Amino acid sequence: MATFYSSTHCPSSSSSSVYYSNNSFFVNGSNKNRVHQRIISLSSKRCRSRNLSLKLSKAVNVQDGVATTLKGSAAESDVPVKILKDGILSVPPVTPPEELKDIASFDFNKDKSTVSITVVGASGDLAKKKIFPALFALYYEGCLPEHFTIFGYARSKMSDAELRTMVSKTLTCRIDQRENCGEKMDQFLERCFYHPGQYDSQQNFLELDKKLKEHEDGMVANRLFYLSIPPNIFIDAVKCASSSASSANGWTRVIVEKPFGRDSESSAALTRSLKQYLDEDQIFRIDHYLGKELVENLSVLRFSNLIFEPLWSRQYIRNVQFIFAEDFGTEGRGGYFDNYGIIRDIMQNHLLQILALFAMETPVSLDAEDIRNEKVKVLRSMRPLQLDDVVVGQYKSHTRGGVTYPAYTDDKTVPTNSLTPTFAAAALFIDNARWDGVPFLMKAGKALHDRRAEIRVQFRHVPGNLYNKKIGTDLDLATNELVIRVQPDEAIYLKINNKVPGLGMRLDRSNLNLLYAARYSKEIPDAYERLLLDAIEGERRLFIRSDELDAAWSLFSPVLKELEDKKIVPEYYPYGSRGPVGSHYLAARYKVRWGDVGSEQ
Repeated sequence: MATFYSSTHCPSSSSSSVYYSNNSFFVNGSNKNRVHQRIISLSSKRCRSRNLSLKLSKAVNVQDGVATTLKGSAAESDVPVKILKDGILSVPPVTPPEELKDIASFDFNKDKSTVSITVVGASGDLAKKKIFPALFALYYEGCLPEHFTIFGYARSKMSDAELRTMVSKTLTCRIDQRENCGEKMDQFLERCFYHPGQYDSQQNFLELDKKLKEHEDGMVANRLFYLSIPPNIFIDAVKCASSSASSANGWTRVIVEKPFGRDSESSAALTRSLKQYLDEDQIFRIDHYLGKELVENLSVLRFSNLIFEPLWSRQYIRNVQFIFAEDFGTEGRGGYFDNYGIIRDIMQNHLLQILALFAMETPVSLDAEDIRNEKVKVLRSMRPLQLDDVVVGQYKSHTRGGVTYPAYTDDKTVPTNSLTPTFAAAALFIDNARWDGVPFLMKAGKALHDRRAEIRVQFRHVPGNLYNKKIGTDLDLATNELVIRVQPDEAIYLKINNKVPGLGMRLDRSNLNLLYAARYSKEIPDAYERLLLDAIEGERRLFIRSDELDAAWSLFSPVLKELEDKKIVPEYYPYGSRGPVGSHYLAARYKVRWGDVGSEQ
């Protein structure tokens, strides 16, 4: 009896096959040596520290010339592999391991497929500062396919050489890996090309399609379009790309940058328009905060550590805070920002997405749909935000140290009478059994006293605490607090109470600290690197589904409409301050103190 591993990723003309029999894998065909090398590389090297989650597409029982699908755990154990002679992969006398189930899911004929990445809006700041550098980092790490091409597409007239010159100014190598940096840059830039065109021109996209086909050279063509353009031209670009530049024999995917509308109505209209030309599984709505290392680590921290999951509920958690602060203003982006404001720009997407990941129930698996299903359940369980639970502010001019900092309305691209908030604080609630009554506080603002993005989990006070007399009247100072610092200086630390060494009984508050820079020497990848790689691989876990987007907008749209209809005047706060005083009153109403305001920063 033998088990045969086949793959939906491998073309039917595959010249290699893998058999499992008598505790050994047999590799047949002309690509045998390359298959062995691929299997070795799976167990020894990955471009990311990801568990090998290679997916077995089929297991077939071959006996007496008849093939039938196997059931059970024939490929569910975890054992090492040794390569012997004559194309045999030997394993101990147990069932094939989980890692090896995926041997077949890798395309052993990768040289017959290619990936073409088109950055639409290639001359813009996002493309220059984030997208091209992220693509180069993936190339440097060996994460891009063997055959790939990158095209820039924009209205600006530019040659291939001019694009390469522009891109080269923003490329950098890893701090801890600088060998052959210049050589790698040259090799990467040789794969970068440019095609000028209008975003609503079918003809220009047909010309792009012709160029792409020249580089694809008859291989299976997979195409990824990154829309780094304003949202008002999304649909024109998607229509043209879909009808004139889609792949004929591979996949076509489109990455869409936020904002995804201004409210529920405009977001739904955008989704309907996108789905006229694309299927849902072709649309990758990107929120770069979901690619941050500490946000990725959030579910690992919770679901793989026994000490946290039992505490993750209303029984032990008093409140949760999501804090986003920038120490600079709009700086020339006022025209864009004034149309959206801080609630749409930060809270409705970045912070709400992190909240959903934090509060969701344990998913059935790490599959993208299972995770996104749980996030949607959280969002649908939340109360729509009320105006009484929102504080808005706008920064004003302030002179400090002899330097005068401008007000928001001093920006020439902002109307002088603008009421757009540059700061907002809100209290949200999840009406389910796990979180009933626990306030989830959000705070986001520009031109504040420092730059930070963090999650702060404040636990309940110890009932009947024997050391209350040593702590004093301010019990908040003795509250255990878990802090997940997303940026800068990524860290996770837990605040605990302990005795100060000495003959007396004096208590102190200390941190159990995991500072990433101290613990891990490897440079942390940029969020765009992870998300671009996921889009290329078809991994949707960190991208936003349409029903998830609808649920998020339904929470914020009513209060946004009320703020604008009633022309609520924001509370003004000095540039470089901690924000409006009203945010502290909001927190105090729910018996909460903001965790970033205290002696320890």
